[in-house]
Amino acid sequence: MNRFSIRPLDPRADAELVHGWVTHPKSVYWMMQEASLTDVEREYMAIAAAEHHDAYIGLHGSTPAFLMERYDPAHVELKGLYDPEPGDVGMHFLVAPTDTPVHGFTRAVITAVMTELFADPATRRVVVEPDIRNTAVHALNKAVGFEALRELAKPEKTALLSVCTRAAFEGARR
Repeated sequence: MNRFSIRPLDPRADAELVHGWVTHPKSVYWMMQEASLTDVEREYMAIAAAEHHDAYIGLHGSTPAFLMERYDPAHVELKGLYDPEPGDVGMHFLVAPTDTPVHGFTRAVITAVMTELFADPATRRVVVEPDIRNTAVHALNKAVGFEALRELAKPEKTALLSVCTRAAFEGARR
């Protein structure tokens, strides 16, 4: 399962693919259930143009398998909601919905995402803010070394602010 690679998301070329993922019933916490194809294209064009936010498609072999976003939490998503530290990197990920789940696949994806983020020596912590109700992702986050800090009121949700240091991630991989 370790045959993952990551490429930049192309807002125009990938819009249909990503639209199918983010509007799928299993992707409710992505909060784009009612988005049109045009909405998705516009959202990812805005991310592509943003200075502090990037989006990627993760491939398993040559098959698109997940969406990954990296952002600077001092400027995007968490601006003014927490005290950022030097080296903080924000992250979102979404595994492509499937009718034939493979045991351990989502854990392998989040591990690949974290490995990619920590490949940058400037990254000291990965910061996430999933919906407080998303217990499945909280368990995944804990499994790869995240520490839940506190609930956080955001306009669109109540989030669980969590961080993962490089050392915690490496410790969780042992």
